[in-house]
Amino acid sequence: MKLLIYFILLLATMNAMDLKPWKAKIDTLSDEEKHVLINKGTQAPFVGKYTDEKTNGIYTCKICGTPLYKSSDKFDSNCGWPSFDDAIEGAVKRVVDADGRRVEIVCAKCGGHLGHVFEGEGFTEKNTRHCVNSISLKLDATKEKKDANLSYAYFAGGCFWGVEYYLEKLDGVIEVSSGFMGGHVKNPSYYEVVAGKTGHLEAVEVVYDKSIISYESIARTFFEIHDPTQANGQGPDIGVQYLSAVFVENEKQRSSIKKLISLLYENGLDVATKILPSAEFYKADESHQNYYKKKGSLPYCHGYKKRF
Repeated sequence: MKLLIYFILLLATMNAMDLKPWKAKIDTLSDEEKHVLINKGTQAPFVGKYTDEKTNGIYTCKICGTPLYKSSDKFDSNCGWPSFDDAIEGAVKRVVDADGRRVEIVCAKCGGHLGHVFEGEGFTEKNTRHCVNSISLKLDATKEKKDANLSYAYFAGGCFWGVEYYLEKLDGVIEVSSGFMGGHVKNPSYYEVVAGKTGHLEAVEVVYDKSIISYESIARTFFEIHDPTQANGQGPDIGVQYLSAVFVENEKQRSSIKKLISLLYENGLDVATKILPSAEFYKADESHQNYYKKKGSLPYCHGYKKRF
């Protein structure tokens, strides 16, 4: 009876996810890609292109190009495969595996095999892990697919835990992520940055709704939650990775920061904050996100002080 039920489910799945429209694309796949995407195989752990990838963007289906996952939902689970705690709404379909225990995840549009989904492991607040084969995905690192109403800002002011803690409290700020920017090593780890070997600063990416809050308002708060006059770090955190800096994406942002620094000089502050061009932002692993919210305490080297 179990075998009969399995074949009924399999037939229903195949009918619901007809791969014929994508035959031309499938014919271009490598044997290994076909093994995973079509024959529901599994890529070896720790060898996939995107296992440790931290670049921002949208992960799409290798077969049909449908957007499946956002980089903001990716986290480091140390399982050997890319892990996401959420999928783009309606993009991924769950199917009970043949063994009746695991749950397979497939592209809802073309049916390509992605991996499996697990719940209750406690890795993130969403308590869900989409364990996906790198070979099933393609990363679109552009921002065009993101909400057009959202804008981005990048700040470094010592330990990123404290900067994240205060900036995410602002009305109009959608999300703040802790990570690294400004170095010369791709996908740096936290310990590589702390060792001062990569040239990165501990930084935060601020995603905000520009119809609610302005870039300048966020920047003002940044200058008021850390000491912009300290040249060798921030508070007790001394080192090149803890320097004060603003990474600007355009001349408008640069002009705003110059204006605020001029005001601080007028108020008697010898500002050490550097203005640097925006570079690739690498999100730190999940243990560094919302650190003080998880810990239930206040930052040890950041605090609000009115400066304007």
